[in-house]
Amino acid sequence: MKVPPQLLPLLEDGLIDAVVRPLRSGKEAAVFVVRCGEELRCAKVYKDAKQRGFRQAVAYQEGRKARNSRQMRAMEKRSRYGRREAETAWHSAEVDALFRLAAAGVRVPKPYGLFDGVLLMELITDPAGDAAPRLGDLPLTAEEAIDCHTRLLADVVRMLCAGMVHGDLSEFNVLLTADGPVIIDLPQVVDATANNSARALLERDVANLGEYLGRYAPQLQGRAYGPEIWQLYAAGALHPDSVLTGQVEADTTPANVGDVMREIEAARLEAELRQAGREAAAQR
Repeated sequence: MKVPPQLLPLLEDGLIDAVVRPLRSGKEAAVFVVRCGEELRCAKVYKDAKQRGFRQAVAYQEGRKARNSRQMRAMEKRSRYGRREAETAWHSAEVDALFRLAAAGVRVPKPYGLFDGVLLMELITDPAGDAAPRLGDLPLTAEEAIDCHTRLLADVVRMLCAGMVHGDLSEFNVLLTADGPVIIDLPQVVDATANNSARALLERDVANLGEYLGRYAPQLQGRAYGPEIWQLYAAGALHPDSVLTGQVEADTTPANVGDVMREIEAARLEAELRQAGREAAAQR
């Protein structure tokens, strides 16, 4: 196979010994199986911002820390340097999250590092040693669906206890192994305390899991696990072994107008970025 140009520096530097095959291509990256010595690993090659499928990238990046004030100003002004630095921050977010979440006991691929914009990480396998399938590609029994849901909710809780929300969790961002589910794809992870969309993203993540796994186990549908988890977190009562009931008292607090306006502004900025990308492409 033709080696992707992004992987050539890793071959030249001896970080990988061979590119074995493509594994999958998604909305924000292409993943390849690579050989490192006698071990197979994954190499995740991020797509350019104009090719990515995230329509709300600005909202995801809210609250992320810049290396210095110059970088922050450039990112806010969306200059050429700022866009480049934003891309670097987008890539770094995933490897940083993987290290933090692994330390928190969340089942994620083991990271080996970010090299020239390529993330090297563990290849998650099935019992036969092949690449593990995505949760959404497998039929499940009711018992298997309930077990997956229990394990994934526990990992969502561990993530939030570590201060993070996945932000795009679904059956297509979970791999299923003999030892249970493994959460993948984390470049859009958000800071639970610094991002105003954190609550909405967490509740959407949990609702996605309940909706999909509820197809196999209907008793999972209509449960309020997401609001319950956030309510415990906001009260300072959430911990990794919190017992969840799926029930929560209705929140009668008036909507925060400031949060709503920030969401509108984030959507406007994202639309401007897409339009600028289209205009730049038309000029080439």
